[in-house]
Amino acid sequence: MKDAKVSLERGIAASKAKGTPISAKYEVENGKLQLSVYTAKGDAFSEVIVDHKTGKVAKAEPITGGDDLTAAKSQNEAISKAKTSLQAAVSKAVKANKGYKAASVTPSLKDGHPIAEITLMKGTESKTVSEPLD
Repeated sequence: MKDAKVSLERGIAASKAKGTPISAKYEVENGKLQLSVYTAKGDAFSEVIVDHKTGKVAKAEPITGGDDLTAAKSQNEAISKAKTSLQAAVSKAVKANKGYKAASVTPSLKDGHPIAEITLMKGTESKTVSEPLD
């Protein structure tokens, strides 16, 4: 995460060109840090990779099967019931936790209400907070 120049919130904003952001996370893929945002457009889902140094969309690939599609459908269901955007929920969590940066945000339904689970990091410390999306 220390190599990341782009905030999770900015990555979410950049991905909007490819659809509605439904989750986002920093991850290590093939030994390299990347910012992955799942988006939904109609019934189609994509994984949008945002360059963590420039904030620009590097590539977008369709999500067509497996665990990724199952996760995207579940996340989209939660987002469809949300009144608050992921970007706003992440911003609120970061503001409330001084010195922390958001590493991931995943929406889900809890007792029928949409919530966002946000993982925050400060150096090697991490914690997860929940933000309501309704």
